[in-house]
Amino acid sequence: MSIDPREPSAEPSPQRPGKGGIFESETAALDRALVLVEYLRANCSWDRAQTARTLVPHLLEEVHETVDAIHSEDGLALRGELGDLLLNLAFQIVVGEESGHFTREEVVRGLEEKMIRRHPHLFGEGAPQSWESIKAAERSGGSQDESVLEGLAKGLDPLLKAHRIQERVSGVGFDWDEPGGALEKVHEELEEVRGALDSGSSHAVQEEIGDLLFSVVNLARLVEEHAAVSLERANAKFERRFRALETLAELRGVDLRGASLEELDVLWEEVKDRG
Repeated sequence: MSIDPREPSAEPSPQRPGKGGIFESETAALDRALVLVEYLRANCSWDRAQTARTLVPHLLEEVHETVDAIHSEDGLALRGELGDLLLNLAFQIVVGEESGHFTREEVVRGLEEKMIRRHPHLFGEGAPQSWESIKAAERSGGSQDESVLEGLAKGLDPLLKAHRIQERVSGVGFDWDEPGGALEKVHEELEEVRGALDSGSSHAVQEEIGDLLFSVVNLARLVEEHAAVSLERANAKFERRFRALETLAELRGVDLRGASLEELDVLWEEVKDRG
């Protein structure tokens, strides 16, 4: 029996994927993206010439544009960007098939099996387990020789990489029991930054600021936030307020480049009071 993911189910299915996968629906709308790419590869010289590697810049660009659309909360823009992102994913699948590396069925089946392993309680495979402990077991394959940190993507943004490192070590129990421990660590690292500044050593300052940032990422993770998301929100808030400050300064006849910090602070506090 197959389950249409569009239809709510009273109870999770305990069965494993069958031949077609338990989430297969009669109308596979997403498959049309693969058919489209096959048509483009057959009829367009540019599309036919692309490889998995040459398509990477386009994939990365579409990921960033999709994220921008999410942040803008523009549903119409997001719809368009998800289509562009889907096209790039479909390209990678079709090119991979043509190269003999895998089939689309193997890609989807691998995804289904992975999600069943990571949600054993939803599929009658056992009691709930922490996501990171399951992933740690998958990576090691039962071996104790491989590092917990093996396989981290090399191109991760530093904030995201810090978050992933901390998730990885958390999966083997190297973690604070509650956010308070992480908060104390932030205070400790802040004091060490202060000491480095007093020492006049630029190397020490760089190192201690790095430790402080790493500890703040950990605090964010333990309160179930993501530092990159929180920082993006802070960036957007600052940009919104600073643009409002510029507008207010113009209305008051204040020259930003010639104003003192005290004058700008007065404008800043007024802008903050407005929200």
